[in-house]
Amino acid sequence: MEATGDTEQTAQAGRCLLCGQKGDPDPAAWRPQRKDLAEECHNAGHNYDNTRRNEDMDPRNQPSLLERIYSWENLLDAYHEAASEKWYRNDVTAFAANLEENLIGIQNDLIWHTYKVGRYRQFYVHEPKKRLVMALGFRDRVVQWAIYLQTNQHLDNGMIYHSYGCRVGKGTTRAADRLQYWCTLVDRKPGKWYYLKLDVSKYFYRVDHRVLLDILRRKFPNEDGYLWLMETIINCDHTPFGLPPGKSADEIPPSERLFEVGMPIGNLTSQLLANVCLNELDQYIKHELKAHFYDRYMDDMALLYPDAATLNRWRTAIEKYLNEVLHLELNSKTTIGLVKHGITFVGCRIYPGYRKPTAQSVKKMKARMRYIAKEYEAGLIDFDAVDATMQSYFGLMSHCSTHGLQKWIEKNIIFKRKEMADIELPQEVTQWELNQF
Repeated sequence: MEATGDTEQTAQAGRCLLCGQKGDPDPAAWRPQRKDLAEECHNAGHNYDNTRRNEDMDPRNQPSLLERIYSWENLLDAYHEAASEKWYRNDVTAFAANLEENLIGIQNDLIWHTYKVGRYRQFYVHEPKKRLVMALGFRDRVVQWAIYLQTNQHLDNGMIYHSYGCRVGKGTTRAADRLQYWCTLVDRKPGKWYYLKLDVSKYFYRVDHRVLLDILRRKFPNEDGYLWLMETIINCDHTPFGLPPGKSADEIPPSERLFEVGMPIGNLTSQLLANVCLNELDQYIKHELKAHFYDRYMDDMALLYPDAATLNRWRTAIEKYLNEVLHLELNSKTTIGLVKHGITFVGCRIYPGYRKPTAQSVKKMKARMRYIAKEYEAGLIDFDAVDATMQSYFGLMSHCSTHGLQKWIEKNIIFKRKEMADIELPQEVTQWELNQF
């Protein structure tokens, strides 16, 4: 038996590697490579109680998940994560001014089950499409980070490998890379290959709370405290998140939103739970339908198969599973086509061997570049801000075939200062495009 880490330190401190009691001061008696530690412990005359050791290792004697969530170390880590790159904001500085008192307040609310979700700040974003976002105050974000730090790894371990979005190291680029690799692979095989492209209708606004809580009960049995906390967040008693089928957030007044469905876009827990819910569908597709070439980014899915009729049967089965088990629906974007004609996925048109940004993505990038060029010309931003934006676009473009876009940038985008000028925004940049910036 080899000893490493804490075990080496224990041996060096002259303590028994098995029970931790002080032993023979002779360092040679505590060699980490000794195999029979139990015999060594006995020969040293230690009064080691195996029953007590087994009791200490019993999972029933370990802290509950809720206790780990509200532990001081975890709350402090959650505070640092929530405040990362936001130290200048008023709510963060106000919280930090009385950090210990505020963290103790959160801890007490979780211990005594008196925690209530704060009010949401609501606004719209237009990238990649118009969505209603609900943002919590900093105190609630600390709570959500505390939950995330203790549950994310366990939930992530139960997901399929090719599930992307809101997972560490699995963003849009990785999702597009995988689908492009598969398209290239199947294109070299004999015969025609087809794709099935699926999209869940109004996913975040239509997630059923009862279905979601049932999934969490299966994944965290006997964790009543954690389930109470998640139910408090999911079933918010003052703000409805859900929409009726087929409706958009800007089509109905807040009074007609639904309490029993929906998750707020903007919550850290919503991003985590969105994958947890659709992981049920992932498991069905992989293990029941036996689909091999399956790629999902949040609520966008793509499957490849050499038979269009099989893909059509899969579409029917998936739609039935969504309706009957998860209480969700597919939208009208569901399509079946030839792989060689390209698949629209995560803002790209993916072909065997290469991919291109969609026309909508190119239009938005051009509008953004023109806008920051005008801001820089007017002296409203410095070159560091310009460079950060442009480098992010160049990074995205490096994964796509963008020769035409690069030529357009060289010809039309010039960053220079212009003094004493009447700066006007280009007419092509509309108000809704500005809102997304």
